Amino acid sequence: MAACRAAQRAGFGFCLLGGLVLTTLLGCQSAKVPRLDARAASRAKLAALTNLTSVAETNLLNLEWLKPPTNSFTLGPGDILGIEILGDAMTRATNAVGPDGRIYYYLLPGLDVWGLTLAETRALIERELLKYLREQPQVSVMLHGVESQRVWLLGRLNKPGVYPMPAPMTLLEALSAAGGPGSPAAFASLGGGPAISGSSDEVADLRRSFVMRDGQILPVDFYRLLKEGDLSQNVYLRPDDFVYVPSATAREVFVLGAVLQPRSVVYREAMSLVAAVAAAQGTIKDARLSHVAIVRGSLTEPKIAVVDYKEIVNGKASDVLLEPGDIVYIPFTPYRTLVRYAELIVKTFVQTVAINEGARAVSRTVNPVGVNIGVGGSPGVAPPP
Repeated sequence: MAACRAAQRAGFGFCLLGGLVLTTLLGCQSAKVPRLDARAASRAKLAALTNLTSVAETNLLNLEWLKPPTNSFTLGPGDILGIEILGDAMTRATNAVGPDGRIYYYLLPGLDVWGLTLAETRALIERELLKYLREQPQVSVMLHGVESQRVWLLGRLNKPGVYPMPAPMTLLEALSAAGGPGSPAAFASLGGGPAISGSSDEVADLRRSFVMRDGQILPVDFYRLLKEGDLSQNVYLRPDDFVYVPSATAREVFVLGAVLQPRSVVYREAMSLVAAVAAAQGTIKDARLSHVAIVRGSLTEPKIAVVDYKEIVNGKASDVLLEPGDIVYIPFTPYRTLVRYAELIVKTFVQTVAINEGARAVSRTVNPVGVNIGVGGSPGVAPPP
């Protein structure tokens, strides 16, 4: 700073506020990375997005998902069995499969039944009992409770929760078990407030509902299934599938990717892109600011716009207005095609929601997290804010 003051006395008044200098002439200290002028962006006129492009869905429904699974139910930890040696009521017992996958019945040591069907379990028990009995026993094995195979049904449903899945179950059957999309009256009573006017689809956002399986989103259109009766969207669920129906009344903007705190941001009137990114604590090193994407609309038929965020914050382009439900994504690497870029963003969004909502279903004290997609395309969990 002493060198700066000397330069100013010599007539070279090029030191900026706060001691930042744009040149190293005369040895003034300069910033290693130029800072973006957010104040210039705030002075720029807000503009509506005009370059939104519809993205054709490339991840189509697999016809096999519409067929009931042919594999039989297999046992796992927590499942409850009723076992009895026929003809001897004294042997009747209820057994739970332990965390180690074993059951303990009658004279038998622990039998490993993890991954066995009921028929295979019955044959194993009969075979082992023969070591202790004179005659071949006839054993009855009944399934009394399922804990090992479940499906997650969360969000704006009348009875959200984690449900057992003892038999093949379609998406419609699962939603019916959870009471269907929540009605305004139901959610008003839960919150203790007045009923919300309108129909149930105003509470449940069917266009942003999704099914996630093994970390991937299934291209199921809930609106076509529930509002138009299109059974081509009625897929069979598998154990550990995650079904989420978001609220249509929530006013949020989701800021993901290369920001300090990937998160959902409460939408405020006339919220701009710069304001949303600032609410996520700003961008981080190596963020590709020239390829910031805004995704709008349904998850199965999204629209995407790509803007140059660096130009906006430098005051060279107008800041853009956001809408509730928009997904803002700041990448690390430039995109190649809009289709792949949109798929990447939707996948990141779904993983973020699934992690947070699943954690809240287990514990109400968890902190929300964000999900980033790295350079290689593999997901990683961002630290909580």
